[in-house]
Amino acid sequence: MSCKPTRPCLSRRSVIAATAGLAAGLTRSKPAVAQDLADSLPAAGDALNKIAPVPAPTLNFTNAAGHPLTLDSFAGHGLVVNLWATWCGPCVAELPSFAAVAPALRRAGILILPISIDMSGAATVRPFFASHGITGLPILLDTSGASLNTLNAAGIPVSIIINTAGQLVARYDGAANWNTPGTISTLRDLTGAMPHHDDVQPV
Repeated sequence: MSCKPTRPCLSRRSVIAATAGLAAGLTRSKPAVAQDLADSLPAAGDALNKIAPVPAPTLNFTNAAGHPLTLDSFAGHGLVVNLWATWCGPCVAELPSFAAVAPALRRAGILILPISIDMSGAATVRPFFASHGITGLPILLDTSGASLNTLNAAGIPVSIIINTAGQLVARYDGAANWNTPGTISTLRDLTGAMPHHDDVQPV
């Protein structure tokens, strides 16, 4: 499941417009809605669409302090790159599974890069993380929403897997549960990452 805009005109604003009706119609609490969605998510390890390795796309984003970053900033690691937003219900359901599995993936040499496309940037994402108990994940931002078009994304969330050689090796459009027993081994195989013992933080 994902928050999908209407093609052919794809932009971050069109994604917001397409999901505004859904958000307005939610009468239950955010945690309750997120839990309902989380219960129906497929396991990421089984859902990934594997592809023949191709050069990773060029994504431009920043950290919470505004420092510019690209995927090259994390060279040598396996990467799980996720485009999401605070107003996207499936994203909200998926994000806790990223937070839960992030420490084990870091020790395996794999970093999760959740890139928010919220237009107000850290001013929105930081309190969202706090109110939803999201820890252990970096605040990364693409306030322009350009990454949507770079990935030719029909909606969010969308996740791509980058191997240690900087190649795109898998993709999943929609929300998934990343905190499953098979996820770490699947991502190790896909990325070629080697275990780390320092539990390094990505930014």
